[in-house]
Amino acid sequence: MNARIKITVLLVGLGILLAFMPNPSSKTFKLKPDDLLEKSVSSEIYFSVDQVARFVITEDSTVQLIDLRSADEFRKCNIPGAVNIPFDDLLNPAWSVYFSQKNVRTIFYGNGDQNANVAWTIATGLGTENCFVMKGGLNEWFKTVVLTKFEGEKITPRENALFENRYKAREIFNQINSLPDSLKTKYFDSKRLQRAKLDGGC
Repeated sequence: MNARIKITVLLVGLGILLAFMPNPSSKTFKLKPDDLLEKSVSSEIYFSVDQVARFVITEDSTVQLIDLRSADEFRKCNIPGAVNIPFDDLLNPAWSVYFSQKNVRTIFYGNGDQNANVAWTIATGLGTENCFVMKGGLNEWFKTVVLTKFEGEKITPRENALFENRYKAREIFNQINSLPDSLKTKYFDSKRLQRAKLDGGC
């Protein structure tokens, strides 16, 4: 993404922040706009869908996925282990527990990159550390992971490892998303309860 688009995303993010912040005096940007822009144009803020697939397979506890889509979209399908924080509810204080994890990498995703980039801008600007974006969003996840297939007669060890990574992530994705809504709800509630206990809640 070029600098011009990044600046636009940054300005849109700041505008949304000011428009929806319930009490502007309670939250202020910790980073200067120049510093925020410099960070936002770095490729280091992105994880590929293959990297996220590996996190899903290994159930990496140092990673939390934030799904920015609506609750209805999230119920239909989501990446296993993700927490649904709808984009337009991002600044709700109820979600603050997810943005106060010091040793956790927070990875935002939506259907594409736009909302995730804005969410990254807001969260990072407000001082949340270790924020990232899943490059390409759920659209890229489907294209690369869910629809992965092996074609041809020969495969290199690297290609084989990549295919196996995608295949395992696809199996987990399909298993979770094929559950009835009632079981999905229980699964996600248990994940939230587990997170609350880890944070000292009940």
